[in-house]
Amino acid sequence: MEAIRHFFYDYFMSLGLSEIAAKYLNMICLFIILAVFLFIADRITRRIIISFSNRFSEKTKTNFDDLLVNHRAPRRIAHLVPLMLTINLFPLVFHDFPQFEGYIVMLIKVYGIILTIWIIRSILKTFESYFKTLPRLKDKPIDSYIQVAMLFIWIVGIASILAILINLSYLKFFTTLGAASAILLLIFKDTILGFVASIQVAINDSVRIGDWITMEKYGADGEVIEINLSTVQVQNFDMTITNIPTYALISDSYKNWRGMQSSGGRRIKRSIILKAKSIKYLTDEDINKLKGIQLVSTYIESRQKDIVAFNADKQIDKSVLINGRNMTNVGVFRKYMQTYIENHSAVNKDMTIMVRQLEPTPHGLPLEIYCFSSDKRWENYEYIMADIFDHALAAVSYFDLEVFEYPTRFMDIK
Repeated sequence: MEAIRHFFYDYFMSLGLSEIAAKYLNMICLFIILAVFLFIADRITRRIIISFSNRFSEKTKTNFDDLLVNHRAPRRIAHLVPLMLTINLFPLVFHDFPQFEGYIVMLIKVYGIILTIWIIRSILKTFESYFKTLPRLKDKPIDSYIQVAMLFIWIVGIASILAILINLSYLKFFTTLGAASAILLLIFKDTILGFVASIQVAINDSVRIGDWITMEKYGADGEVIEINLSTVQVQNFDMTITNIPTYALISDSYKNWRGMQSSGGRRIKRSIILKAKSIKYLTDEDINKLKGIQLVSTYIESRQKDIVAFNADKQIDKSVLINGRNMTNVGVFRKYMQTYIENHSAVNKDMTIMVRQLEPTPHGLPLEIYCFSSDKRWENYEYIMADIFDHALAAVSYFDLEVFEYPTRFMDIK
């Protein structure tokens, strides 16, 4: 070892160089040789470990080791061998320059800390990817937990590096750091709030990855694609991305459509407004005409028998149409739409089906259709709803009813 240490020194001295020049040239030559040796050792070690890892991952059934390779954990672990060689061999290079040794030791320690952080990061990223492949954890905010672990590791790592650079013991450094905790809390306020929010969201199961949420305050209306420590990413219906602060999920209100998605159908709740002037009692001629509509023909015949029997029993004077019991065009139309929806192939028959009148307005009488489509996909849902109301609007005229709309002259004035 002593011979190697002074090999170049003796050579340069034999050439007649000064002692100082020989020492510097000796150090430079040894440094170059050490750098080349470490480079070769790093390449060989890396190739051996990566090759072994690839062969091992191909033979195992689990995909955890495959993910470990994908996140370059074996490649970074391979760097530990050159690091250990550096720790043992660098005293040979700088033996004649002890004033440099302290700085070299400091740089090696810093590099060792950074390398350790990157190795841990690769392992944590592997766990993150692996957990996302598990069905029971696929919709959980795994990113948030991994980011918290990485944040803690980076804080410890950076604090360790600073302690090394300022030559302060770890105990004293972290004691000083504890005194500055108020400042740290202020700096990492959003991170801490996001961490707390992530835990509450996971425990309460209020939002999952894949849920469709609506949050008007942030302009979000779409599917949650990622939940991490600081933000929740929502892919809107127009394929744009909205980032929401994670803590907003516990501080602000939002709508989660999971209940609709897990139910048997998607709700249709819409009205058409009928002109009040078009609503009337049905004469015998009107009734005979409406009997030709198959969906309500049986209903009209049954209803007409009941009404005729009631009026005859009560000796009602039917010379005036308003007297006694009567059918109305809006009532028959409401029954027609009820029957039409009950027979519609795209409506869930196990959920509420209702056609009802709402409170009259200055524009007319709202007739609301309330039901649930069997298909919950947005585009199909819109198609089903449009199909129902296409039919309803076209059918209105068969019952001598009119749909309210602003007069053309009024629209021109506006």
